[in-house]
Amino acid sequence: MSLPTTSEILDVAGLAVAVFESQGLRCCLMGSVASYMYGVSREPNDADIVVLSSVNSQEELKQMLVRLNKQFFLVRSRNPRATYRVLWSRIPGTSKRCKVDILIPGILNVPAVPYRHIVMKRRDHHTLPVMPPIPQLLLKLQGWADHRASPRKDMRDKCHLDVRDVDSLLVKVDEMRLRIDSEDVQWVPKSLLTAATETLKKYVVVASPASIYDWRALGFTVTDRTAALRG
Repeated sequence: MSLPTTSEILDVAGLAVAVFESQGLRCCLMGSVASYMYGVSREPNDADIVVLSSVNSQEELKQMLVRLNKQFFLVRSRNPRATYRVLWSRIPGTSKRCKVDILIPGILNVPAVPYRHIVMKRRDHHTLPVMPPIPQLLLKLQGWADHRASPRKDMRDKCHLDVRDVDSLLVKVDEMRLRIDSEDVQWVPKSLLTAATETLKKYVVVASPASIYDWRALGFTVTDRTAALRG
């Protein structure tokens, strides 16, 4: 089965957002699809959507999509012990399908984004709500750390792509002249910033030493390679 194009993935994301918004639920994109909307060159493989709900579970939100739009459907996980279903979207007029991950605040350190901080980005004729740039960057950094620590080789093998994505997005964020101590970023949970500071001690040593200056420009206190190795 051929993979969906980036335009088709963005169409799916836009449809899911529209369905949720029709039920009064605000959303924003995260993951590789959000990085793409910020200008990162690597094309996404699926759609990660954060639904800013404190009353619905992930499974309830998946079922809501399936109930309200027949383009979406659920399949059993390949993990026989899993209690969740995997959400997919058909690509109309083709035999292709697109995986859709639904997240809620608190899962994988995803923050509860205040509505006023959701960013509307336009790319490839699509205008979509995305995670604000700094938490998006920090969550991508967290993804690198999680993959690096995974016991699964297929997860660890993703690290080189993670580094490319993180460094590309870091450049985009620096171009926006954003800093972690700016007033507009004070809503970001301190736990996410603290975790990023700890992760950077390793990241700038084993993954991307040259990125240390961009992280410093963002407002992080990052030691040089020698000091980091001693720590």
